[in-house]
Amino acid sequence: MGALKGTISARRYQVMGELPAGFQDEYIAKLNDNAFRDALTAAHKEERLGWVQVHNLLDTDFDDLNMWLYQQYAVFQMRVDKKVLPAKLFQATFQKRQQTWCKANNREKVPFSVKQELRETLELEMLAMTLPRVTTAEVVWNTAEGWVLFHSHAEAQNDRFRKLFHRTFGFILKPVTPFDYLSDLPDTAARLMSGGTTDLRAVPE
Repeated sequence: MGALKGTISARRYQVMGELPAGFQDEYIAKLNDNAFRDALTAAHKEERLGWVQVHNLLDTDFDDLNMWLYQQYAVFQMRVDKKVLPAKLFQATFQKRQQTWCKANNREKVPFSVKQELRETLELEMLAMTLPRVTTAEVVWNTAEGWVLFHSHAEAQNDRFRKLFHRTFGFILKPVTPFDYLSDLPDTAARLMSGGTTDLRAVPE
């Protein structure tokens, strides 16, 4: 829980928009509506994501404000689950299934339609036995000043986060870099440029 203790490595965003009055109660419902939900079946392979409590990734109820709102700071996590089959084991097992079918049916080759059926059946069987790959990243939102810290530098994670944040709260997040503050520090900008820094622009949105 780097947001509450320990070191912090994060990307910073500016929230483009104003919070409505009494947003706390409204955002309880928004967080609950977009909280992480487990797959309906054990063989579900699509990526799943949603919000969870910062204290434990299994806690998905945001009814208690004291668990995620600390004065002006809203703190929670984004959880992403994805099932990935072991490719080599899948291919080896799939090959054995085809060999077994050919022997049982006295055929040299497996017809395309049968091969597809064997593949789909094996995929469902292995997905049901596979645990998802779980990743989380903490979110710190200063609701008074309108900025957000997202504790991941991975591009894919940040893309998921911006989309989920917009879907949940209706706000666009604008990426912020340290260079964005240099407009108020012209002497610092000049020293950086004299030292070889040539691009002081913000990262693209």
